[in-house]
Amino acid sequence: MARPRQFDEETVLRAVCDQFWNAGYAATSLQDLMRVTGLGKGSLYAAFGDKHELFLRVLRRYVASLDHAVRGSIDSAPRAVDALRSFVMTPVGDPAGRSARRGCLLANSTTELASTDPTVAAEARRAYEGITVTLTEGVLRAQVEGDLSASVDPVSVARACWPPSRA
Repeated sequence: MARPRQFDEETVLRAVCDQFWNAGYAATSLQDLMRVTGLGKGSLYAAFGDKHELFLRVLRRYVASLDHAVRGSIDSAPRAVDALRSFVMTPVGDPAGRSARRGCLLANSTTELASTDPTVAAEARRAYEGITVTLTEGVLRAQVEGDLSASVDPVSVARACWPPSRA
């Protein structure tokens, strides 16, 4: 019978995300992952699979969180154009600027891995398209609200806010 997990999965995934975000995929070793999580190799593999699977899980969580934050910002803004402006003008991440210094995990990962890892390339394409859809909905709302011209193409404006994947 398998033993119950003795760790908080959320805490582990946050630590792993920070490690990959700070160092990148290639520069993160199994020993780094064991150090930041406090877990042994067997526990990491049993719970999350290999380094690549763990990385993909962290990347997918990051993208879902980013999409949720963008959608929430647009949905809760009194005017959609204000949320779009904020998205374009505000650095990604926390108010202390830690994330702004290390960039966007998705962009960093795409740059590092998409040309050699088809799975990461596919994840990046899916992520960029998903964010583009969310931003397009915001542009459409801004058009309805009269803040953007009805003559502009919403998808083109969304892609200007969020570069489409080149992966």
